[in-house]
Amino acid sequence: MSTGQKTANERRPLATPAELSEYLGVPVATLYQWRHRGLGPKAHKVGRHLRCRWAEVEAWVDQQAVGLVA
Repeated sequence: MSTGQKTANERRPLATPAELSEYLGVPVATLYQWRHRGLGPKAHKVGRHLRCRWAEVEAWVDQQAVGLVA
């Protein structure tokens, strides 16, 4: 893991859309589009705000892995 990346246990348990955007390298608008389409990591409402558990984000990323053909 690169020096700037933290594991799920080193981060706060819930991620904001801005934090997810930075981590995944996609615009925040893309995260909202994924949510609307039923794609992307599972999100939870905390009051009026969306948050994602880092452990669920990492599990979702692992599920997105595809085999590369050499």
